Amino acid sequence: MKLETFEYYLREAFLSMIRKRWMTFASIGTVAVSLFVLGVFLILLLNMTKMAASLESQVQISAYLIDGLTAENKNEVERMTRNLPAVTKIEYVTKEQALKTLKERLGDQKKILDALGDSNPLPNYFLVTVKSADDVKKTAAAISDLYGVEEVKYGQDVAANLFELTHLVRVFGVLLMAILALATIFIISNTIRLTVFARRKEIAIMKYVGATDSFIRWPFVLEGILLGFIGGSISAIILRSFYSAMTKKIYATLAFLPLIEQYPFMSYLTLGLIISGMLIGTLGSTVSLKKFLEV
Repeated sequence: MKLETFEYYLREAFLSMIRKRWMTFASIGTVAVSLFVLGVFLILLLNMTKMAASLESQVQISAYLIDGLTAENKNEVERMTRNLPAVTKIEYVTKEQALKTLKERLGDQKKILDALGDSNPLPNYFLVTVKSADDVKKTAAAISDLYGVEEVKYGQDVAANLFELTHLVRVFGVLLMAILALATIFIISNTIRLTVFARRKEIAIMKYVGATDSFIRWPFVLEGILLGFIGGSISAIILRSFYSAMTKKIYATLAFLPLIEQYPFMSYLTLGLIISGMLIGTLGSTVSLKKFLEV
């Protein structure tokens, strides 16, 4: 493509956008809003996935011991547990330590434990750490079979529930993204269709005198690309500010949450949103031109 030809295509695209400025604003706004919602869902989904993975990697097994278990039997449980292939760490927690930890977790509500008086219903237990989340279920089953172990619990259900929620968000997000993409394509195609309809006689004459489809199509395709590029850029700028403010707010109150770092995550997301906007704009303009080029 010659430089003069490309300049002609670009000039025609800009003039078309200026002529119907309100529809241009509507198209850019639709692209920006749609891609912003898409970005929010993507951020939510990826951060939830990271949180679930972090929780799963920190899953520990609590092996509660029978009351009155002798020191010899306790040591045997510890030895057998330590010898399990997936176990990396084992810690003995007395019932006194367990009660103290419970009071710390209850905070201002610890007064509800005053009714217990001097009694302590909590059991002694072993806190077991394994190599990976895949080893938890098998290791827990092996520990539960040991003499002196009354009950075995582990927090894998928390991670499982979070993964289930992540799956629901993913499904809902994909459906919403598809709907928003179709709505955006519809708006852009109608915006360009107005221009094509207004110039339909000119296009027909150009076809009759030998102009190729690509020569006629390119100004409109470039218009769609420009609409998508501007809308995608606006959504990316707003989304970067939104994620920066969100992470600061969360870290100020829940500093322990494992969020995705802004760099390079937001740089990749920005690039993805801009490219998505340009692709949607290209598709919208291509759809609108199909009928009018059939002369």
